[in-house]
Amino acid sequence: MAGAQQIAVVTGAGGALGSAISRRLAYDGFDIVLWDLSKESCQASLEQVHTAGRRGLIVAADITDEDAVREGFEEALAQLGAPLVLVNNAGLMRSRRAHNMTSGDWNQVLAVNLSGAFLMCRSAIPFMEEAGWGRIVNISSIGAKGLAGSANYAAAKAGIEGLSASLAKELGPFNVTVNAVAPGFISTNMTAEIAHARGVDIAELEREMIEHVPLRRAGTPTDVASAVAFFTSDQSAYISGEVLKVAGGS
Repeated sequence: MAGAQQIAVVTGAGGALGSAISRRLAYDGFDIVLWDLSKESCQASLEQVHTAGRRGLIVAADITDEDAVREGFEEALAQLGAPLVLVNNAGLMRSRRAHNMTSGDWNQVLAVNLSGAFLMCRSAIPFMEEAGWGRIVNISSIGAKGLAGSANYAAAKAGIEGLSASLAKELGPFNVTVNAVAPGFISTNMTAEIAHARGVDIAELEREMIEHVPLRRAGTPTDVASAVAFFTSDQSAYISGEVLKVAGGS
């Protein structure tokens, strides 16, 4: 959106992926609303945004809480302006085989990964429709096609792709694009959680996972951030409702 104030909301901004996405968008000219559960987790990301010469605002709010989401957007509007870019990156895994999965495991993962993304979209859309321009990028996963031991996560990410496709059809007439980025094996803190759940060493897990990646390496948060940046740029202005895998050929 040439010449206009550019403000992007990035959820899960305190984690490795969120930090990389926030940093890349800041260098691309966006002011960043760093959204996570705690302000402390976003301090390093905020410093990177400032280093890029952009404004940053930390919003500590639970994306699964409707009131907190509404209040968070009100704060963002008051402090920075109308956010016209939304990156739904916040995610959670609670992995175990289906017959051992508790209702709590199922509900929490669906709430954070899918319902939270919906609530964020619902609050952001009016700003985009009013402006006649917007970008929504939802972080999915190649696990959306099925992930043994993480049926809750796979179901949530499949839902994210359905949500993205539906919103792309709804919002296209307002010049708002909605796309998803589906990472494969990315080395982050979530990798450590998977290793712990499987009872294996993280280095062992990484070696095992890389064997199934044609490029023979783990992806990095920067790889994912580059894909997100593409969908927020004018280069992707005629692309909507798509899922871009960032998975090394997997």
